[in-house]
Amino acid sequence: MPKYPYKTPYKAGQDNLHLPGLDIHAPVFPLSALFIIIFVLFTLFFPDQANDSLFAAKNFAINQFDWLFSYSANMFVLFSILLVFTPLGRIRIGGADAQADFSYLSWLSMLFAAGMGIGLMFWGVAEPLAYASGWAHTPLNVEAGSDEAMQVAMAATLYHWTLHPWAIYAIVGLSLAFFHYNKKLPLTIRSVFYPLFGERTWGWAGHIVDLLAVIATIFGLATSLGLGAQQASGGFSFLFDMGNTTGLQVTIIAIVSAIALVSVVRGLDGGVKVLSNINMSLAMLLLLFIIFTGPTLDILSGVIDNAVNYATYLLPLSESHNRPDQDWFHTWTIFYWAWWISWSPFVGMFIARVSKGRTVREFILAVLITPSIVTLIWMSAFGGIALDQYQQGIGELANGVGDVSLAMFQMFEHLPMSSVISFIGIILVLVFFITSSDSGSLVVDSITAGGKTNAPVSQRIFWVLMVGCIAVTLLIVGGSAALKSLQAGAVSAGLPFTVVLVIMCISLMKALYNEHRQIQGLKPIYPPDQEG
Repeated sequence: MPKYPYKTPYKAGQDNLHLPGLDIHAPVFPLSALFIIIFVLFTLFFPDQANDSLFAAKNFAINQFDWLFSYSANMFVLFSILLVFTPLGRIRIGGADAQADFSYLSWLSMLFAAGMGIGLMFWGVAEPLAYASGWAHTPLNVEAGSDEAMQVAMAATLYHWTLHPWAIYAIVGLSLAFFHYNKKLPLTIRSVFYPLFGERTWGWAGHIVDLLAVIATIFGLATSLGLGAQQASGGFSFLFDMGNTTGLQVTIIAIVSAIALVSVVRGLDGGVKVLSNINMSLAMLLLLFIIFTGPTLDILSGVIDNAVNYATYLLPLSESHNRPDQDWFHTWTIFYWAWWISWSPFVGMFIARVSKGRTVREFILAVLITPSIVTLIWMSAFGGIALDQYQQGIGELANGVGDVSLAMFQMFEHLPMSSVISFIGIILVLVFFITSSDSGSLVVDSITAGGKTNAPVSQRIFWVLMVGCIAVTLLIVGGSAALKSLQAGAVSAGLPFTVVLVIMCISLMKALYNEHRQIQGLKPIYPPDQEG
């Protein structure tokens, strides 16, 4: 069977600058580092102007390109499903004889913890309650507090947290894994575009792609870390009667970043894998406790009902034109699509690193279906109890959402052993926090080291600190509206990378189809000397 290797002899880190304690890819590392340092300094010294600029960029992205976010997110789901049901699904990452490096449990734990751990903790209670009570508009303009509002609230929450985000992650992860393990190209975003750019991939066309990936990843991570800091601070305030202040949130980021430094130095196996397994164990224990100490039968039946509601409202929620709920659509759905897209280089590359030996079909199904099922159960438990307390007039949640960061703890207050599970909740937020920080820093380090996965430790430390600095500055510049500043940063960074992802789908399809022809012993549709 003939083989058609790519023409390029390019190796990871081939053009790197080797300096004392550094092994950096120029110009990606210096330009991305310079951009982030300038942003941090500008934000700290000119907070009002920085805040205005962030919101202007967010409003421009949402008002002018809401259609791009919406159509792209829907297309990513359809594209992923297409790969499952075509012969391309039989292609194995790493080649026909490749073996998996991790067990299914460790693999799924790592991708799930990296994918949205903090978000589920932060929004699991607050989001469906916000929709049902009309705290920040209602999906599809249903009447707040009505029975339909309860159904649509859970459907809209699942719409944001199941198939769509994981399809985005799956596309980026599969693209990176295929080009790295099958085509032996560097593990960096630019490699995915070799079928389109050819040798220009290693020039400025590739530099721009990697720069956009680094900036999107940093802001996506910073948003999640800011949410985690807000919730952990809210939990400490709730349990120990401490003030939920920006100072406490900054302190939490500093402490967590210090712990993340230890993990990132230990690397993938010694740090991230261990923390991911701890994450999943704690999360599953907490979930099971909530299910069996809460209204168990209602939660279990709610899983089925919520799945049906999700399917029922999927098409109306996916529309982008002539919607009756434009304010809600822009505030929530477009933010989420931008956030997931800005996270996708990080999560995608992380998934790619641990997915060798899986077939394309196995990869897509695992990445798409397994986390979606877990999320369905999680949201049905946390969100279901919150909605029940709202309807029954129990506790603080009877009034809807007050402080978003406190919503989960206010729900816990009316369950058995509330103080214990609240403390476990804080620990889980912090461990998710650490996992996101160190695994994200490893990914950014790989991109800025030209695809090398064994860059010097000092570079990993640098990116941990930069992620923490961005999160801190967004919290500071936002003040009492810190959540909106975090969202503005994610939306602004997600817009240009949406275009990158759309082009990535074209490149991946071209490469997979060519690979399938090679496996069948057929001539490729484009020979190596004509690529690009």
